[in-house]
Amino acid sequence: MIGAVSGGSELTVLTPSYRPDAELCADLNRSVMELTDDVEHHIVVPHSDRKYFSAMEGRRTFVHDVGEFLPRHLVKTPGTNVWVNALRPWPPVRGWIAQQLVKLSAAASFDARGVLLMDSDMVLIRRTSLDSFMQNGNPAFYRNPGAVHAGLPMHRRWHETSRSLLGLAPPPAENLPDYISWPCLWEPEIVRGLLSMVEAQTGRTWATAIGSQLHFSEMILYGVYVDEVLGGRESTTSGMKSVVYSEERPLGPAELSALLAGVVSDDLAVMISAKSGTDLNHRRQALADVRVALADERKRA
Repeated sequence: MIGAVSGGSELTVLTPSYRPDAELCADLNRSVMELTDDVEHHIVVPHSDRKYFSAMEGRRTFVHDVGEFLPRHLVKTPGTNVWVNALRPWPPVRGWIAQQLVKLSAAASFDARGVLLMDSDMVLIRRTSLDSFMQNGNPAFYRNPGAVHAGLPMHRRWHETSRSLLGLAPPPAENLPDYISWPCLWEPEIVRGLLSMVEAQTGRTWATAIGSQLHFSEMILYGVYVDEVLGGRESTTSGMKSVVYSEERPLGPAELSALLAGVVSDDLAVMISAKSGTDLNHRRQALADVRVALADERKRA
């Protein structure tokens, strides 16, 4: 982990991204700048992609090279989205796992009270601050009890991996909590604690221990640590505060309108998966319509 990189804001937004998502990330960045007051947006991209994000840099937007948050012994192989750990060359670290290492490392380095993980395919639709996520004076912990059932075998495997990394017994046979949320709020102090525990339990650097996993979810690791090691949190929520579309099928204008008609009063964001292939112009128009509707709603209030 590197030293603290965040300024004095209570909330920081963290987004790993890359060239194919640059336009989506620019939309997210604009929404963060427009709908927050002092929140910093930290965007982490491969070195070769920085030029596609440099126009976003400003007083509250910082574009980082992915190398700032990965150990030097983790080396990207040319022309692939695969990394090799010089300390443990096999198995190679897939790009999806490397991105999760970046999230953990970056989140642990911030001195903000909360880090909001937002992928490039999200946008804010309402004013947002740390207060938006507070319950009883504390940041709310996302936990959806019993949501990991027999129909989600990969989620159960992520639980198994997380428990192994933390030196815990395998999960019980019954349904398990889900901790995956868009957006996802983490407390940096908790991230630092869980990474230290991974190192203590595995006897390896946390990046090597996690990078060697074939099946891993950073959000499940965070949730298992909070629940099973810290004893849970008094302030919890099962609401994501967002409208989410995660299918890998494009949405047309009518479908976008139907999806966004589901925005409720406490929703702060919208996620339409980049993997869906939804037309960018259609997406932007639908989101613009939502912003107009919300502006009219505020005027009537």
